[in-house]
Amino acid sequence: MENRFYQSFDVERRGKPSPNQADDHRTPFQQDRDRIIHTGAFRRLQNKTQVFFSGEYDFYRTRLTHSIEVAQIGRGICQRLIAVSDQLDRDYFIDPDLVEACCLSHDLGHPPFGHTGESVIHRMMKPFGGFEGNAQTLRLLGNTAFGEVKGINPTRAMVDGVLKYKTLYSELDNPPNHFIYDDQKGWLDFVLADRPFPKEATPGKKRDAHKSIECQIMDWADDTAYSLNDIADGIQAGFLTIEKIEKWAGKQTLTDNESQLVDDLLENTIRRNRIESTIGYKIGQFIRHTEIQEQDHFLADLSNRYRYKLVVPQEIKEESKLYKKMAFEIVFRSQQMSQLDRKADVILTRLFEEFARFYIRETPGRREDHYKILSDDEEERIFADGLEQKDRARLVCDSVARMTDGVVRRNYKRLFEVDYGSIGDLVSG
Repeated sequence: MENRFYQSFDVERRGKPSPNQADDHRTPFQQDRDRIIHTGAFRRLQNKTQVFFSGEYDFYRTRLTHSIEVAQIGRGICQRLIAVSDQLDRDYFIDPDLVEACCLSHDLGHPPFGHTGESVIHRMMKPFGGFEGNAQTLRLLGNTAFGEVKGINPTRAMVDGVLKYKTLYSELDNPPNHFIYDDQKGWLDFVLADRPFPKEATPGKKRDAHKSIECQIMDWADDTAYSLNDIADGIQAGFLTIEKIEKWAGKQTLTDNESQLVDDLLENTIRRNRIESTIGYKIGQFIRHTEIQEQDHFLADLSNRYRYKLVVPQEIKEESKLYKKMAFEIVFRSQQMSQLDRKADVILTRLFEEFARFYIRETPGRREDHYKILSDDEEERIFADGLEQKDRARLVCDSVARMTDGVVRRNYKRLFEVDYGSIGDLVSG
């Protein structure tokens, strides 16, 4: 049955379709999803930090398990909306396959060592256009996902579904994050069909608020997953104990509702050891409270994806914010986590500096006598004729951001630790 919610505009691809695409039994959005799953970038998420460094224990979430959970929540929201909304129908609905594709890919561009890694690489890349995890996701989807030389040729709706930020790096004054790269303006124009933003949509938050309904669902699914699952991992890891939560709550100015939520977490979740069941219930609750409303939008005449906005009750949003605040202040700002973040900062900074010295500043070219610290394929791209310094920097950035936590550690040890370098070490990547 045809889904009238989407038109040819939504499924258009910026690049040429593959020769066998016309005979494909899958919908365009199923093709998007399947291509993502079969990329190396998706597989590498299994060894990238979500909260705790990957590989520490087998039950902590990684970027991969987080992405799978976000995808499940995103599909759940779609199913909820189809079932209860009087504005949708069996042949007019928000496509769960598209939302799943957006959710599975939303963290593809995030670097090793979580948010610390993102901050470090952005700091190193400021002279060359900055680094942002979501912008890097767009770079993968559009340019480098397959064989590091081409993207997955996503549909317009797919690109728009992961485009949380619609402001260029150069339009912001020394941005810490939340932007796309300047050379991605073509993708932004493609998504917007070359339409200008309304005058009131100034660069930054006001412009970034213009999200498609699929992007809004992905964003809420992401908020749901990490606000609740960070709490679960924090409890399992021993960071969120009854004593620490009570001490933290005693220093906060909490509303009656927030105090009740904290009490429920202590009494019904931790004391009764019902972590997984409680978190599962909460996820269901966050899904069940979603609705859609029709809105006026400057792109609504082009696509139904901008005809609607996702509505979540304020008290549910506040609950999510409470859990994020608790996890940040008790877990992420703890001495132990701060020490690990500092170590990650030192490792990534020194590693990037070494790559920059060889491939950005000195640019020795491909000579027999230069030290090769990146692969042949990476060097071939970096030393291509006609590249400017900022172009080489972006390619080095790609190489570092692509690395998993484990690959970063091994590269660091191989370059800087005297007693590391056996044959087993050398063949391990």
